[in-house]
Amino acid sequence: MAAIPPSNTVLPFAIPRQNPGLHSITCQFVAPFLGQKSQFGELSHDATKAPTPCKVLSKTGDSLSSIVSELEEEGTQRVLEQDDEELKTTATQPEHQLADAWREILGQDDWVGLFDPMDPLLRSELIRYGEMAQACYDSFDFDPFSKYCGSCRFMCHEFFDSLGMSHFGYNVPRYLFATSNINLPNFFKKSRWPKVWSKNANWIGYVAVSDDETSKRLGRRDIAIAWRGTVTRLEWIADLMDFLKPISSNKIPCPDLTVKAESGFLDLYTGKNEACRFCKFSAREQILSEVKKLLDIYSNEEAVSITITGHSLGAALAILSAYDIVEIGLNALKDGRAVPVCVFSFSGPRVGNARFKERLEMLGLKVLRVVNVHDLVPKSPGLFLNEQSPPMMMKLAQGFPWSYSHVGVELALDHKNSPFLKPTGDPVCAHNLEAHLHLLDGLVHYNKNRF
Repeated sequence: MAAIPPSNTVLPFAIPRQNPGLHSITCQFVAPFLGQKSQFGELSHDATKAPTPCKVLSKTGDSLSSIVSELEEEGTQRVLEQDDEELKTTATQPEHQLADAWREILGQDDWVGLFDPMDPLLRSELIRYGEMAQACYDSFDFDPFSKYCGSCRFMCHEFFDSLGMSHFGYNVPRYLFATSNINLPNFFKKSRWPKVWSKNANWIGYVAVSDDETSKRLGRRDIAIAWRGTVTRLEWIADLMDFLKPISSNKIPCPDLTVKAESGFLDLYTGKNEACRFCKFSAREQILSEVKKLLDIYSNEEAVSITITGHSLGAALAILSAYDIVEIGLNALKDGRAVPVCVFSFSGPRVGNARFKERLEMLGLKVLRVVNVHDLVPKSPGLFLNEQSPPMMMKLAQGFPWSYSHVGVELALDHKNSPFLKPTGDPVCAHNLEAHLHLLDGLVHYNKNRF
């Protein structure tokens, strides 16, 4: 089922004191009806008629109901005009300025001053890349009774068109696959049919590139990479071995042996099965070869960027692949220019240790992590030893295989502050990607987390 892009769903946050009816956090977005009658408009004419003695006080002879009706119409019209003006400003402002401000949006200055109030350009881009991550779920075949379970339901050349996202202006030259031999049973999906498209592979994302028209609007040629995560279950967190190991042990070049990442993420990123034509090459080899090809094609253009996004487990793969690109210098062009690499992650777990964080910052990789404060996934692994622990304790535990640290800049949201989401005790709801996009769509002041 195609996603309902929150950026295209008008949520009239500016409408004062209307009760739209709270809906479930499963992100079936609803909007209050502007045309509903007020408590005065629902009264009968007889109920609103004033007593006869009072009529002599009215010079105009208007009844109370007609006065209330007129005031109500004026108020509704004023609200509608205000909303129309705000929607026009929101719709036009990002498009007119993005070509000039894209470097700031991709974290050139670490997003300083863009959160409070929430910058409309940043909000628009976060939602756009979030929808690219959501497209991985909407196009994935979850049906265990399908012969193609675990694959993408659409061909590369019709990916965005099939999802109703042709207006994004991106082409998909390559899909990404990973071997399902990795110990993450709640991430991989397999068909129950005896004859299937592949017994060893799962589709885990895609590489896309902006077309000429979109590149002109963005101000650069954008190479986008989206990784699939987990949309319905959180058990994959329990599947993690929660064990750090040197990145170089999985054949990712790194001069510092103390730079470590979670072993399950590394195995998923670098694992392959030469007997399968879909995962004969690892996800790492697939993505690096495609990015190199695209950079060679567009190396003569004035501006190029690499933007990687993902949700949940896909967010961890986004950070790991972005680090890999800058570590091996793949983003360095022949003329000496460095292509900016940025990660927009959603509900992502911790990926590596403190040395991984320091190495990533030294290489100039920009990461903006969007999280829900009630979500369990960003709090793991490393529940006890993490970036929030006392510095002295982290220094002593630096060599421990379960000492983790988040990377980049965090944008923390709270779904309890949204008047459009019903409270629920289901932890999966706090992890839902579309809920994050809804919160971004309505966020006005970050420090107050106010809609």
